[in-house]
Amino acid sequence: MRLIDGWPTSPWRRSCAAALAGALPVLAFPAPSLWWFAYVALVPWILLARSAPTGRCAVYDGWCGGFGFMVAVHHWLLPSLHVFIFLIAGLLSLLWAPWGWLVRRFLGGVPSPGRGVAALLVLPSAWLGVELVRSWQALGGPWGMLGSSQWQVGPALRLASVGGVWLLSFLVVAVNVAVAMLVAVRAFRTPALASLVATGAAASAAWWWAPRPDVDGHVRIAVVQPGVMDGGDRRFDREERLTWGLAGQHVDLVVWGESSVGFDLGDRPDLAHRIAVLSRQTGADILVNVDARRSDRPGIYKSSVLIGPDGPTGARYDKMRLVPFGEYVPARSLLGWATSVGKAAGEDRRRGTEQVVMDVGHGLRVGPMICFETAFPDMSRHLAEDGADVLLGQSATSTFQHSWAPEQHASLAALRAAETGRPMVHATLTGVSAVYGPSGQRLGPWLGTGANTARVYEVPLAHGITPFVRYGDWPVQGALLVLAAWCGTEGVRALRLRRSGPRPLAPHARRVRESPARPGH
Repeated sequence: MRLIDGWPTSPWRRSCAAALAGALPVLAFPAPSLWWFAYVALVPWILLARSAPTGRCAVYDGWCGGFGFMVAVHHWLLPSLHVFIFLIAGLLSLLWAPWGWLVRRFLGGVPSPGRGVAALLVLPSAWLGVELVRSWQALGGPWGMLGSSQWQVGPALRLASVGGVWLLSFLVVAVNVAVAMLVAVRAFRTPALASLVATGAAASAAWWWAPRPDVDGHVRIAVVQPGVMDGGDRRFDREERLTWGLAGQHVDLVVWGESSVGFDLGDRPDLAHRIAVLSRQTGADILVNVDARRSDRPGIYKSSVLIGPDGPTGARYDKMRLVPFGEYVPARSLLGWATSVGKAAGEDRRRGTEQVVMDVGHGLRVGPMICFETAFPDMSRHLAEDGADVLLGQSATSTFQHSWAPEQHASLAALRAAETGRPMVHATLTGVSAVYGPSGQRLGPWLGTGANTARVYEVPLAHGITPFVRYGDWPVQGALLVLAAWCGTEGVRALRLRRSGPRPLAPHARRVRESPARPGH
């Protein structure tokens, strides 16, 4: 087996090396939470693609590395999807194939200073392009975005208020590219160091310039987490007992987790009455989550329902973005067989049509999201635009209790809070519950997967508009402009080379040149 720049050329060994290199960034996410590792985690993958002997080989390096990344960040789905996860990862990882080719195109051999500087813009922009495409909910949604690994880093959260998780992903990839050039391209060490200094300076400037949320009040919000329970009636009884213990604690809102009520309240008015009694006892509205077949329309919905002292208030939010295979099967006529090899949804849930901001009394307005939806930065941004004072996420991870999924899910709320300047409550039926302030700072300890309790959090309120809420996903738009500019430049260059090539010979000259020489001449 030959080596090129220290990397194997055997296709199988090289593919395995690429998959392992692509899986490394998962260590930056919870539960390991090695956030600092994200800034060098892509370096082995970049160096491997850079050393590819051909462009086609670099494409395979990108594909295999993407496969390793997707399997690593979604490994907790194995109990539900079994071997099907490898098929999904194999298809989605094709998005990284062009990225591998671009790595070789910009960093292969000895890049010129101009090519190295361009790499610091084009490669992170291409990575954002991949994250943008796979963030489409039908392709699995924005789970495992590289920037979300920085959820516990104060300066990074400040940057998230400027450009969201997209800006963090761009900067993390840019640092990885610069480090790879420092390691592999001796002639480019000075420009690479300069780029790292410039990136740090720009990030510092944004950190100082970004407006800080001004706290202008507090509310007391209680989270009820009953833990894993078999049977809807037993679960409801435990939630009722835990909520009863909140009486006299002067709470402004009580939040139950996802699927906390397994029956439609229209069919079970007795349950609605029991929750209303709890609301009167605690002096606060209660936000529950109903996972059941609706009595007023066909189909099963997951819905956030607000219950007051007199019963349901009429405020209801139906989940809009469903988990592929978990809550519906895409193209069920073709992929319905997935239900026989895993825990894919036997019946598709129905979708809601719009987001809702609820008035819960005491002048408080909340914006609910359900489970998977907290991974989408645009949903929390729209709720903040619509006037939500507090973001709420209702979740349950009973199937994945012993994986890294609960911690990863809880960490996303820190980014949503920082992006919008609004506090966020992540309340789980099972899993990890967490509450974050308007700057993304954690308020109190997490409620771990073994918790069976109700806890009250003092939540600071802040108003105003962050740059991310005002300007939206501008880093993505900038990345697309960079890619478009590069494509245009390459097109112009190819056209010039074509025009500057040797002019074709005239027909008469071709005949003279091609005619055989006669003897004596």
